[in-house]
Amino acid sequence: MRICLVTPAPPRSYHGNRVTALRWAAILRELGHSVEVTQTYDGGPTDLLIALHARKSADAVRRARAEHPATPIVLALTGTDLYPDLDSTGVDPGVLAAADRLVVLQSLGVEQIPEYLRGRARVIEQSAERPPPDSAAPPSLEEAHFAVALLAHVRQVKDPLLVAEAVRMLPADSTIRVQHAGAVIEPELGARAEEESRTNSRYTWLGEVPPPDAQRLLARSRLLVCPSRHEGGANVVSESLAAGVPVVATKIPGTEGILGADYPGYFPVGDGEALAELLYRVERNREGLYDDLLRDCGRLADLASPARERDAWAALLAEFGEAATRSQE
Repeated sequence: MRICLVTPAPPRSYHGNRVTALRWAAILRELGHSVEVTQTYDGGPTDLLIALHARKSADAVRRARAEHPATPIVLALTGTDLYPDLDSTGVDPGVLAAADRLVVLQSLGVEQIPEYLRGRARVIEQSAERPPPDSAAPPSLEEAHFAVALLAHVRQVKDPLLVAEAVRMLPADSTIRVQHAGAVIEPELGARAEEESRTNSRYTWLGEVPPPDAQRLLARSRLLVCPSRHEGGANVVSESLAAGVPVVATKIPGTEGILGADYPGYFPVGDGEALAELLYRVERNREGLYDDLLRDCGRLADLASPARERDAWAALLAEFGEAATRSQE
């Protein structure tokens, strides 16, 4: 099957949508299909269009449906499509209706889709490879610093500077040190990240780093913090599960849909004081909290299995009938 996979993220960038698109392309090729990854759809013949980001890839969906009415369309909805809701994010209901299948990255994402279209929705959790053994070995409890990773581009929706604010509130005996890897998307926030990195001894901003380096940073850390205001289903959470590194995160649907409503590592959106308190409790393993996070993340590790994501894509493509399954025989 010839598949055109459209993503708004530019080539050679480390934006989340580009990383997701390239991983999906690799999965689809492994399943026996021919895949072109592009930022736009040129109207050429294709057996299947996969469009990533309902708002930014809307033109691709409209053109494919108008010029090739019989071509199946899979539309993947991101966090900035789904949250806080489809109306406020500017998603065109007609684009949703034009798609044959709607992909979301965690189970609660289905609830954001209009009820009459939910039968088209499929949940495909994002996967991640386990880090190499030499980088994934967990640091010992006796190390001088409690290493915390923050893997988030510098943009408001990720709220990365909340972490810098929170670690300034930690008690003097805390050994927490945050390393933040992420590209500047919003320059004003980038200037603030630079200033924090100069003046805040507990926070270091590393700038944009290649994904393998970010994954090594994560694997060497004791904890991942995910302070996002909205997420469709953060791949960094899947990477953390694969690496065996526990997570503290904002209590938002995009993360609850992965970790579950009862996960003990949540804090309220935008609440630096609550994050500081949570980080300190985790660092000190108060009431066994760090142990609980390790146990729960270990229990959820299968969600990040590459085989699971591959099987989900194979099942979705099989729904389009004989043409989809013939190339996998």
